[in-house]
Amino acid sequence: MQQENTYELVSALFIKLLALVYFIAFASLSGQIVGLIGQDGILPVTDLLEYGTTHFGWKRYLAYPTIFWINAGDTALTAATWLGCAFSVLLFLNYKTRFSLIALYILYLSLYHASQTFLNFQWDYLLIEAGFLAIFLTPNSRIIILLYRWLLFRLRFMSGLSKIVSNDPGWAGLSALAFYFETQPLPHIGGWYAHQLPEWILILATAAVLFIELVVPFMMFMSRKYRFIAAWITICLQLLIIITSNHNWFNILTIILCLFLFDDKAVRKALPASLCNWLLEQKQLASITSLLRLPSYVFAAIILVTSSIQIWEMASGIRLTGNSARVLDYVQRWSLANPYHVFPTVNQQRVELVIEGTVDGRTWLPYKFKYKPGELNKPLYVVIPHQPRLDWMIWFVPLHPVFEYWFENFLYALLDNSPGVTALLEHNPFPDTPPVAIRVQAFEYQFTDIDEHEATGNWWKIRYLGPFDPLPLVSR
Repeated sequence: MQQENTYELVSALFIKLLALVYFIAFASLSGQIVGLIGQDGILPVTDLLEYGTTHFGWKRYLAYPTIFWINAGDTALTAATWLGCAFSVLLFLNYKTRFSLIALYILYLSLYHASQTFLNFQWDYLLIEAGFLAIFLTPNSRIIILLYRWLLFRLRFMSGLSKIVSNDPGWAGLSALAFYFETQPLPHIGGWYAHQLPEWILILATAAVLFIELVVPFMMFMSRKYRFIAAWITICLQLLIIITSNHNWFNILTIILCLFLFDDKAVRKALPASLCNWLLEQKQLASITSLLRLPSYVFAAIILVTSSIQIWEMASGIRLTGNSARVLDYVQRWSLANPYHVFPTVNQQRVELVIEGTVDGRTWLPYKFKYKPGELNKPLYVVIPHQPRLDWMIWFVPLHPVFEYWFENFLYALLDNSPGVTALLEHNPFPDTPPVAIRVQAFEYQFTDIDEHEATGNWWKIRYLGPFDPLPLVSR
């Protein structure tokens, strides 16, 4: 009889699915990396490395742990993404499993630091943290299974906690979802339909999200029955997010982490016997060697202590200082433990930036983006599991002035007609002759209602706000 507390099948299935997420993440980045951080990209990684050398000396390798200290050319950047895809395939095929996991961790951590703000998102370091734990995973490694549950707990609970401590009026007044679908970074068609729901349903849904994030995570450490309930509630919420939001592979990875709330007996009931037998025959995760057993305990202690401090900091609003803060920072630089805060605030207005260029100072032509809102009748694309980094980042510019430094670089790259950067766009109106000036204008975008859409075919209605301050115009 299959015991309830074995995790050989769970672990084998998790590794297969983790390999798929790694592949998606690397493949999604492969076509964007040169335009984002290449030699003529928006934020060249060579500038970051030069800064690290100047300000940190030999400590630069600790400040920015990345293989691109060896070579940061465009070919090396692209090769790293394709190597990541290759090792993901090897991991899925059960070839050199432990070595592949180490290689994937190093490659994605390297790209994470090299890409600066473009990869500084929760799904990025969630993947790194989950991938690091997988290096030490064995079929019945209780400490690693506990750490995976702790990771899922932190992801969900800290997301709820951040909503409370932010004092955001949308979450406090249970109106967040009345705005969220319309103002999220890259809305898709499911979000448009969700926005049309009656207000009372959206209020109840907002309350449900807070309950699921603040209460349900504690069930993850209770008895088998309650763990299963927590898993299914979490999975259902992630599926609802997928059908209403473009959050790349973030929700997929969250669902995969829920596997560790189940056990082999439960998984056997859900999967065909032939698939279960095939997974067990793979023997992907042999018993960990004594060489790795001690480090796994050391890292477990570091992760538990660091992540507990992160929760305390978020709840109390107090930040560590001095040497303690520096140690915490170094742990986070290796993404061993990370703070999570999914949408702690929800915007009540959507501001879209329209970027236009001119070659004569009279006629202005717009640049078109692949996925972000533009034309009023432009389809609301479902881009999951792809993560279009530039389109996503444009959303932040009107909200946070801190993002302006890269945005200004982006505009000057358009003035130079940088091939890598313009390749990130759907349409460059100046393929042959670079523009002499670029201007940025701001518009408020709102979803149309069902009647408006049927009458006009438009998904959006807009209101002109004026030139975007502080970067209304850049020129040669």
